Amino acid sequence: MNRRFIKTMALLAAVVTVSAAPLSLKPDTVLTAHADYEEPQGEGVFNNIMYQTYSDHAVIMGGIVDEGKGINMMTASSITIPSEIEGLPVTSIGSSAFSSFQMKSVTLPDTLQEIGQYAFSYCSNLESVTFPDSLKRIEFQAFEDCSALSAVEFPDHLVETSSNTFTGTPWLEAQRKKDPLVIVNGALIDGQTCKGDVTVPASVKYVAGSAFSYNTDITSVVLPAGAAKVEDNVFSGCENLTSAELKGVTELGYEVFCDCDKLVDIKLSGKLTSINSGAFDDNDGTATITFYGTEEAWKKVDKYEDDEYLKRAKMVFDPNGGGDDPVVGDINADGVCDLSDVKLLRDWLIVEPDIVLADWKAGDMNSDGKLNGADLALIKCFLPAK
Repeated sequence: MNRRFIKTMALLAAVVTVSAAPLSLKPDTVLTAHADYEEPQGEGVFNNIMYQTYSDHAVIMGGIVDEGKGINMMTASSITIPSEIEGLPVTSIGSSAFSSFQMKSVTLPDTLQEIGQYAFSYCSNLESVTFPDSLKRIEFQAFEDCSALSAVEFPDHLVETSSNTFTGTPWLEAQRKKDPLVIVNGALIDGQTCKGDVTVPASVKYVAGSAFSYNTDITSVVLPAGAAKVEDNVFSGCENLTSAELKGVTELGYEVFCDCDKLVDIKLSGKLTSINSGAFDDNDGTATITFYGTEEAWKKVDKYEDDEYLKRAKMVFDPNGGGDDPVVGDINADGVCDLSDVKLLRDWLIVEPDIVLADWKAGDMNSDGKLNGADLALIKCFLPAK
């Protein structure tokens, strides 16, 4: 039996399963590694929807199921999430909040910033979802096995998605048929149907967790310099992956290269600051690791010094390599694409005096050899939500 499968099943055994009667469970705070933990200050019910309140926001925890009172939100045909409760903006939907509910549609508020893990998983009747402009992140498996979900509308900016967010949906299958690299506004959501040598486009700034996991058909991968954020388990179980070049990655997360025994050639950015102690779990091979920085910089990288994979590796230090790719949209050449680039291009387009573009080609988003309003609109798509 696959080592990774055994470990995964052990982990799943420790996870609390979703109850068929959500009212009988005391809701937990939304689980996320992206926010500091805060105790809820209160809880209640609004329009048959349970919630918790915090100092400056509210979190939706699920719908009431109370057959004795004739209330069963699990069978509602549509659900509307309020934008405000007790004078507080609703910014999150909690873990497993509506998992296995039967609604066909859900309306999300324009205050929503995060959708928690499993929040809408196994909603087999859910047909479409439109994410508000305020959305920043969708946690792992949030829409997993929504077997009727065929239409997904994203806002015009980068939204982070975690592992297997849309696995088992018609929407994801349709996107894979268009292109095995499923990319939305600079976020690489899925690459599990890719084959052979994979070069991720320069437009990608973010790689979702498990994006390539258990893809045994890829043999090599190159990520662009602008992809600084790579989530956990991205290449776990890629048994035939032999080489990986991560030109701009600053952190290697949990089990990024787990069970990649054939991985013998790794190129890492000189911007790397940390390597999770489990990044190379269950790897028996020996690799040549090229670090695009000095040996002194490598020593400063936060890593587990007794990692057997790293101890076996042959290290090559190349301070002058790995930084050739321009960051897409970075027309002021400061290493990132942000609002300063948007403002610079806007001012240049309206012919403000003394405007200098350090790298105009980085702003040619549609590769038509010129800069115009279309490029300005496309750059805005790569910016995260405020």
